[in-house]
Amino acid sequence: MKLSVIVPVYNMAAGNKLNFCLDSLMSQTVSDMEVIAVDDASTDDSAEILKDYEQRYPGRFRAVYSEINRRQGGAKNLGLKEAEGEWVGFVDSDDFIAPDMYEKLLAKAEETGADMAGCDYSIVDKQSFEVGKVVENNSADQTGVLDEEKHKSHILKNGSMVVKIYLRSVIAENGLSFPEGIFYEDNCAAPLWSLYFKHFERVDEPLYYYLQIQDSTTHHVNFEKCRDRMRAMELLLEESRSRGVFEACSEEILMRVTELGYVNTLFSYMYEGRRRKLKDVRQIRDYILRLYPEFRKNKYYLDRVNPEYRKFINIQMRSNFLFYVYYIALYTYRRIRNGK
Repeated sequence: MKLSVIVPVYNMAAGNKLNFCLDSLMSQTVSDMEVIAVDDASTDDSAEILKDYEQRYPGRFRAVYSEINRRQGGAKNLGLKEAEGEWVGFVDSDDFIAPDMYEKLLAKAEETGADMAGCDYSIVDKQSFEVGKVVENNSADQTGVLDEEKHKSHILKNGSMVVKIYLRSVIAENGLSFPEGIFYEDNCAAPLWSLYFKHFERVDEPLYYYLQIQDSTTHHVNFEKCRDRMRAMELLLEESRSRGVFEACSEEILMRVTELGYVNTLFSYMYEGRRRKLKDVRQIRDYILRLYPEFRKNKYYLDRVNPEYRKFINIQMRSNFLFYVYYIALYTYRRIRNGK
């Protein structure tokens, strides 16, 4: 088997999302591949849809049914245990892919000798193969044999895991897996996994379609998701230390802990969060001070955190309450001024 594609599924029956995703997979131009869909204890008709695909595509489509909800990381781990392909890919069950995505990724990997290959993705708001906003997932200077500097670059900008294929032997030999029971499992896994691969190549095309419906509740920020992102970064720190890979790239790992666990979490919660609470904002501050109190001295900090955010952060480091009140007042004023 050339390729195994793992699809974690949880309550995706509505709106034809799951069917559209699976149809895009079953229409791939690669014939020697299997799709492993893992139902993560769905409470809607997702499991029934998977059973239908099993009957329609015997030998090409397999479903695994979890009795408990493990979140996407746990579902992916179950899929990895079942995978038989030389290569492994992952697709989120509300997204979809171009018909030749895996053919192009496999061709790029095999012609270059890469053990990891990826492409770009397109953000769309409907189930259509019309290309929307294109997001460059990795850059050309991150390709080729991965020396120390390129490995550091992949930690700082690892890109999404769903647009990549991975040589399964590397995953198995190094015991790579995903955190379970939390959102943002990729935030931990992607930078850590990248350290174990030796050669990365990319196809300069948006072959993956990321469905983003603005009114969807899945895109609303709540503190549970914020807490999970902080936990994912905590796990990255713990795992990299226990595996003995932390010291060689400590500045880069700590910058990701700062960026994703603190900066992105704080400002997405403040900007998009509903029913913001001062105590939650305090927990985000306490997180970074506990894990990395000297984060503002990181050599990447000035370049990777925008100036306005740095000003807000300086205020929060002095007074959590002052930061909270000032941020809300400023952005309320800006929204009123802009008529929003």
